[in-house]
Amino acid sequence: MSLRLIPANEYRRERWRNGLGWTREIARGPVDSENWDWRLSIAEIDSDCAFSAFPGCDRLLMLLSGNGMELEFDDGETRTVAPPHGSLAFAGERGLQCRLLDGPTTDFNAIVRRDRCTLQVLRRPLVGSMVFFAEARVLWAIHLIAGRGTIKSEGESATLDAGDTALLETGVTDASVRSILDGGGDVVLVKIQRKA
Repeated sequence: MSLRLIPANEYRRERWRNGLGWTREIARGPVDSENWDWRLSIAEIDSDCAFSAFPGCDRLLMLLSGNGMELEFDDGETRTVAPPHGSLAFAGERGLQCRLLDGPTTDFNAIVRRDRCTLQVLRRPLVGSMVFFAEARVLWAIHLIAGRGTIKSEGESATLDAGDTALLETGVTDASVRSILDGGGDVVLVKIQRKA
């Protein structure tokens, strides 16, 4: 099991694939590869725009701040992502346009290549303690939306402030590991399961 803290001021800001917006990349795996298996980021959207395509990927978008957006897919489906933390999962190859409802938004994005990983994303209030059991081939990402928390795992610990992210990752042969998150606030929990 490895524990890695990524402070918010270390996120890498870069243009979207289509050049129409900005994203702050939290992490990807493998770290130094354009052919990644998974990627976590925060998008900054300040005008109506088209989203970048990610063929072969599953993705989830969750509103972190702002008054929400309407997403119109190329096949005619329209979905609203509303405050405080509305979310939507969709296939990365689906073309879509974003229309802001009332001003800019920031949005948490989790993307995995579906032939390599599965994805589950939850938002939860952090009140006291949360326990995680990470089995082999699992990555947990804990993004603190608000508040403060401390994660402890196998003798390691890290403190998260609002906006920070911690990664808990097990290897291929690791046994199930118990980790504890203590504190108060709001968290996004991302579980990425690597396929055999």
